[in-house]
Amino acid sequence: MRWKSKDGGWNPYIAGALLGFLAIVSAYATTVWMGKTNFLGASTTFMRAAGFIERLFSTTHVGANEYFSKEKVTIDWQFMLIIGLFIGAFISSMTDKSFKLESVPPIWKERFGPSVWKRAVGAFLGGIVAMFGARMADGCPSGHGLSGSMQLSVSSLVAVALFLGIGMIVARIVYRRRQS
Repeated sequence: MRWKSKDGGWNPYIAGALLGFLAIVSAYATTVWMGKTNFLGASTTFMRAAGFIERLFSTTHVGANEYFSKEKVTIDWQFMLIIGLFIGAFISSMTDKSFKLESVPPIWKERFGPSVWKRAVGAFLGGIVAMFGARMADGCPSGHGLSGSMQLSVSSLVAVALFLGIGMIVARIVYRRRQS
């Protein structure tokens, strides 16, 4: 078996096996070593990070906010995990030589033009919708897809099917071909 795929990226079978191994180790570490009974996903951590940043500017507002009083606003292992995700993605893209700075992806440029601002606004609004959906689903697609599906959680399997289905519909609408 080759370590790299034909296009120079990671072999999907090896990457999948490593992901599975990492999931087992992280579940064991979280429940046994750290004594946690549940997993909080990235969307929860991003909300905590928002509270942490907001606390720098308005301590009283964060203290009065019902969500932030329920969730501990601090830098914890999950916050560091999110930072590690960025670092790991960077290392991964550097090892398979796929890293590139790209302000406007080619598929966006083809459909909407080369405007960086239009892309930035689209990404920002898309991020808001994604975060709202993640909070509404009580977890992010990664959390449901990886953690929940590994545990054969029915709610996660339904959530993943909905994430994929709605994602395909939205992509079809956004990136539809123009009629000439």
